[in-house]
Amino acid sequence: MHPPHLRILTAHPGLYAYYDGRVPGYRFDLRENWVDDGALSLGIASFALVQGDQALVYDTGTTLAHGQAIRAHLDGLGVRHMRVILSHWHKDHVAGTAAFAGVEVIATAKTAAHLAARREQIEGGAEWPPIKPLVLPTTTYSNHLSLTLGTLAVELIEVNIHSDDATVLWLPAARILLAGDTMEDTLTYVGEPEHFATHLADLARLAALGPAHILPCHGDPDIIAKGGYGPGLIAATARYVGFLVALKDHPERGNTPLQDILAPDLAAGDLHWFEPYARVHTSNVTEVLSGNAR
Repeated sequence: MHPPHLRILTAHPGLYAYYDGRVPGYRFDLRENWVDDGALSLGIASFALVQGDQALVYDTGTTLAHGQAIRAHLDGLGVRHMRVILSHWHKDHVAGTAAFAGVEVIATAKTAAHLAARREQIEGGAEWPPIKPLVLPTTTYSNHLSLTLGTLAVELIEVNIHSDDATVLWLPAARILLAGDTMEDTLTYVGEPEHFATHLADLARLAALGPAHILPCHGDPDIIAKGGYGPGLIAATARYVGFLVALKDHPERGNTPLQDILAPDLAAGDLHWFEPYARVHTSNVTEVLSGNAR
């Protein structure tokens, strides 16, 4: 079944975003589930770079049906040679990989290890719904990997932002950065506050690339369709992480209204207000103040 609200956006020539979510009143299922709560409520995109009959697929969708829809679109474009790249191990980014049978699946060695360690839990549906079968990467790398897609140079860069296993894609000729979950609009989700210092250092590494267009997986579909965010998204993410870092010494700041925290970046247009991120912020503050941050 084709996902009912999947939109195929052309972010740049030969660069497609497969976007779902941010649909008022729609739920994947009435039961508590990670598809709605972790992905569709915030909006999520997978991407594909296409040159001729070749494609690089960056994340495979939030359900098997999303993966099947992505592959069907690429088949319709005449793509015959595909490689899949996973941005990180989280379920909403890997659930559709089984749709790409026989395709090379590339990820960091850490992503492969995370998925292998959690395979039984993920396939068993410890958090509903299960992903079964969970397809593991067939090719792994660490730190950096250079690929070509036709005449296009693509750099895979390992970073520790949001999760310790992330892969971002850098297209140096067009200065396009496919950012996975390393950045989000309205704000980043924090699961590993003990790594804040590394998050900030790696955000600085990404800023130093000088991207002109940033395409996060979780963002505004209209902005993604127009080519993505500017470099201010990196600075805005770093400022928000800095706010969370300071909570350790100033826990009373956890009560600051979110719109006040983000006010400069909202005013500058680097971020855009989307109400469901208020609960993500509450979760971030709770995580930081629970004593997990070091």
